[in-house]
Amino acid sequence: MNLDKLKTIDEIDVSGKRVLVRADLNVPIKDGRVTDATRLERVLPGVKALADRGAKVIVISHFGRPKNGPEAELSLKPIAEAMQHLLGRPVAFGSDSIGADADKTVGSLKNGDVALLENLRFHKGEEKNDPKFAEELAKLGDIFVGDAFSCAHRAHASTEGLTHFLPSFAGPLLMEEINALRTALEKPLRPTAAVVGGAKVSTKIPVLTNLVAKVDKLIIGGGMANTFLQATGVMVGNSLAEPEFDATARDIMTEAKRKGCEIILPVDAVIAREFKEGAASEVVAVDNVPFDAMILDVGPKSVTRVTSVLESCKTLLWNGPLGAFEISPFGEGTFALARAAANLTKAGKLVSVAGGGDTVAALNAAGVTEDFTYVSTAGGAFLEWLEGRELPGVMALAREKAN
Repeated sequence: MNLDKLKTIDEIDVSGKRVLVRADLNVPIKDGRVTDATRLERVLPGVKALADRGAKVIVISHFGRPKNGPEAELSLKPIAEAMQHLLGRPVAFGSDSIGADADKTVGSLKNGDVALLENLRFHKGEEKNDPKFAEELAKLGDIFVGDAFSCAHRAHASTEGLTHFLPSFAGPLLMEEINALRTALEKPLRPTAAVVGGAKVSTKIPVLTNLVAKVDKLIIGGGMANTFLQATGVMVGNSLAEPEFDATARDIMTEAKRKGCEIILPVDAVIAREFKEGAASEVVAVDNVPFDAMILDVGPKSVTRVTSVLESCKTLLWNGPLGAFEISPFGEGTFALARAAANLTKAGKLVSVAGGGDTVAALNAAGVTEDFTYVSTAGGAFLEWLEGRELPGVMALAREKAN
């Protein structure tokens, strides 16, 4: 995939053109109101810029996982209202994404107007990447802009199929995500470090395998670290671990050594006998975990050690928490390291790129999201990029024949 072939919408005249913008509008809604508009706030500057340039902007998105056609609670109508508020201009709402209702909504637009069409997944052709559905969508626009990196790992009609029917371009948010990841993985300032946490090694084997060939320091935390510790002969008590992946962990460590990547594991841990809010806890060395205790966070010596590693690095990629951060007091390790990375970033000493749902939640809880160089709102797409996989929605935009 030649990412240098990606063309942006900045390169063409959009005045008077119907521009279909694929966004990811999966935002939390409660009682018919958007409760966290972060994803809207990220994508709407690009929508506004197109409208300001005289385009007729038609935003399309899926929302949730409808099973059998339209479901009232998965309508995008509340999101249209939130968009209208944030944009400070009217947003027309189309009660369908294709057909007569969509035609009518799009047909009513004047230069500079914005519309949002109903949930794409109300039609089965969306997830099936049905060419007929993609062609129906294409009839509504003159130009396609892919601006949903978080959906780019799916070859759906609105992410891949449309590019076969319309001149297609990369949107500003998608380019932000790609440029941030390329900065961290392909053209990083060295030395580079990656923090990879989370519960299970089994879910991140491809990520770990790819990163040991890309970074200088690989910091492993969360339940994953327990499996690595166990694989080196450390007894981890009653902690979450996957003994069936001990050999895999050893293979990854061997490959890391061959590639010149140092793997850094916790040296101490916060343990408890119960996994609940406010449970009695203590700090012990990782080789001194009682048989009936669970490792639920990294300890202060581990945080100090990893902070020292970050101080020696110029680029950081972060995916996954170091402990059970959602439950007090088992988030302190993650929060302390996040604050250290944020301070280094603010001081101009570190380029920090983070992503993944749990990671974003942990950085938000630590209050440092705004201080990182870039925090991706993508989940699965971010993870697949870390695995070194090509994303269909990005590949489609980079194809010569797409433009």
